Amino acid sequence: MKDSERIVVTGLGAVAPTGYGVAENWDSVINGRSGIGPITLFDSTDNKVHIAGECHYDPTPGGFSERDAARYDRSVLHAVNAGLEAVRDSGIDFANRGDNHDVCIIMGSGIGGIDNIQKTCGVMFEKGPGRVTPFLVPSGTADVGAHTIAMRLGIHGFTCGVATACASGNDAISTAFLRLRGGFEQVAICGGSEAPVCKLSIATFANMKALSSWDGDGDPKRVSRPFDRNRSGFVISEGAGVIVLETLAHAKARGARIYCELGGVGQSTDAYHVTAPEPTGHFVSLAIRQALERAEVSPDTVDYVNAHGTSTHHNDLMETAAIKTVFGENAYKLWVSSTKSMTGHCVAGCGGIEAVFCVKAIETGIVPPTINYEEPDPECDLDYVPNKARERKIRAAISDTFGFGGHNAVLCFKRFE
Repeated sequence: MKDSERIVVTGLGAVAPTGYGVAENWDSVINGRSGIGPITLFDSTDNKVHIAGECHYDPTPGGFSERDAARYDRSVLHAVNAGLEAVRDSGIDFANRGDNHDVCIIMGSGIGGIDNIQKTCGVMFEKGPGRVTPFLVPSGTADVGAHTIAMRLGIHGFTCGVATACASGNDAISTAFLRLRGGFEQVAICGGSEAPVCKLSIATFANMKALSSWDGDGDPKRVSRPFDRNRSGFVISEGAGVIVLETLAHAKARGARIYCELGGVGQSTDAYHVTAPEPTGHFVSLAIRQALERAEVSPDTVDYVNAHGTSTHHNDLMETAAIKTVFGENAYKLWVSSTKSMTGHCVAGCGGIEAVFCVKAIETGIVPPTINYEEPDPECDLDYVPNKARERKIRAAISDTFGFGGHNAVLCFKRFE
C-alpha cells in the first residue's frame, strides 16, 4: 500500500470525567479510578437517577471567554478543548501552513446541544418566544464542534458533524479515515463529543430503563459494572476524545512522531430495533471483520478489544457473542475491557475517548481494566481484565461502538511498522 493511503495517528486529546487531558485520563483508567459521582450540574431531586460522569475544568484553554462558555453548549466546550490538545500533541502548526484546505475536521455528536435546547425551551415557556436566544442553533448542533475547531485553527477543508447515536465518534473517525485514504485531504482532526448530563436526557434514558438505578451500596463509583452478573444499566456521562490522523506520506514529510496506524474501519446497521441490539451480534461481527480485513490484520494478531461494554444485559451478551463469532478460540486469549466502568457512557464522546485509550494501550503496552467486576456472568465468559490493569505488547487493538437504532462502528489500530 502506498504511503499516501496508509493512515497514522499523530495527536491525541481527551476531556472526560476521569480527567482533563490525555495524561490525566490515562493515569486514571490504568489505575482503576472512576469519574462517576453525584450529579452537580443541576438539581436532580425530581429525577429517578442521581449519578453521572461530569467534567469539571476551566474551558479557557480552548479560547472560550466566560461569556462564550455560557453561550455554547458544553458538548462544544469539550470538543474544542480535546481538539486543540490533539493538535498541540501532533505538533502541526496550522497557523503557518497556508489555508489548510487539505485538512478535514469530522466530529460526532449523538444528541447535540440538548442542555441548551432544554434551557432555551424553559425561557420560551416562561418568558415567551421574544426572549429566545438567536444563538441556540449555532451553540450546539452536531456540526458546531467541528466548525468551532476550524475557526480556532484557520482550517478551510471539509468540516462535518456525524450523528449516529453512540456510534457517532467512531463513525466520525471512520469518515475521516476514508477521506484521507481516498485522497480528499492529508490531515484529519476527528472524534466525538457529548454533554448529555441534563435533566431532560437523564429523564428520558431513565424512563427507557437504560440507566442503572442501583446505588452501589451508596458508592456511585461502583455502579457501572460491564459484564458483571449484577450490572443494572449504564451511567450517563459527558466528555470528548479527538485524534489527529495523517497520511503516512504527510507525516513522514514533516518528521512527525507516530503513535500507531489506523489500519481499517468497519460499519454496519442491525436494522432490528429502535434501541435494542440484534441479539446474535451478526452485524457487529460483520463490522469487526470489515475493520480487520481493511487493516490486513488476522484475528489471531489482535491482542486487545476496547469493548462498547455499556453495563447493560443486552449489549454485554451481544458483544461477547460477536467477539466469539469473529475470533473463535482466539477470543479466549484476547484481553477485553470496558473503560466505561470508569468514564461512564459519554454517548458520541465514547468513540473518541476509547480510540485514545486504544492508541495509548499500543504505545505503552498497558491495558486498562474493567473495574467493579465482582461476580462473573456465565453468559459472558471472556477475559475482561478484571479490576487491575495488565501489561502486554499490543500488536493490534479494536474499538467497538454501537448506537441506538443499530449503528455499529469498529476501528482497528495496529503497531506502526
